[in-house]
Amino acid sequence: MRIISWNVNGLRACVKKGFLDVLNGLDAEIFALQEVRAFEHQLDADVLAPEGWHFSLSSAERPGYSGVGLYSRSAPDHQETSLGDAGLDAEGRYQAVRFGRMTIINAYFPKGSGNARDNSRVPYKLGFYDAVFARMEQARQRGPVLVMGDYNTAHHEIDLARPRTNQKSSGFLPEERAVLDRWVQAGWKDTFRVRHPGEPGHYTWWRQWGNARRDNVGWRIDYIFASPSANQRIDEAFILPDIQGSDHCPVGVDMDI
Repeated sequence: MRIISWNVNGLRACVKKGFLDVLNGLDAEIFALQEVRAFEHQLDADVLAPEGWHFSLSSAERPGYSGVGLYSRSAPDHQETSLGDAGLDAEGRYQAVRFGRMTIINAYFPKGSGNARDNSRVPYKLGFYDAVFARMEQARQRGPVLVMGDYNTAHHEIDLARPRTNQKSSGFLPEERAVLDRWVQAGWKDTFRVRHPGEPGHYTWWRQWGNARRDNVGWRIDYIFASPSANQRIDEAFILPDIQGSDHCPVGVDMDI
């Protein structure tokens, strides 16, 4: 089974850049999206219900902002889109779906920088991390769990091209990185790094100016974390930097179910 995650930086815009070809061309069973930035009524029928796919969407209350969605070849057995906190739920950043015993959590973790780039949203970001982690820990009691999405944090220096100049930038702050340390200490696995230890130059997001993508000056901030039981079933984890259409690229895993 192939599972893909992609921050599409606006689904309607990505559709115009060939999203449906990517959706149907990667041989995936599950395809999770972040930063959808649309309500259902704003999406065309071929996007809401492409042949052979089930689609579910969790939109933000604010138009043109945030949102997550998930395509799957079979209908999920259960779905939730609430973390039980109105302030967190308003931004449409969370989905959890179950297929049998396996849970897929699709999350668009907030940026911490704030509008003034003063790191004012770091507390909100950390609160979101904590709320998602509580759901992850609950879900792993039922069976294998994958937590995928745009984490908006580079965990280690190897995960961004210029760590020295970003020490005080949200996305690489010690308190943000410490969250992922705690996840690893609790047994959760960064599926890509476990399978590609010590390999530099693997990024999933690039600024849209200054030839950053061409020069591979990027950040690895899109992850698929796995519970121990899920990680045992994964054959490979990968990044697809050649796929265009967004300032992020897709990431994925191949696993035995």
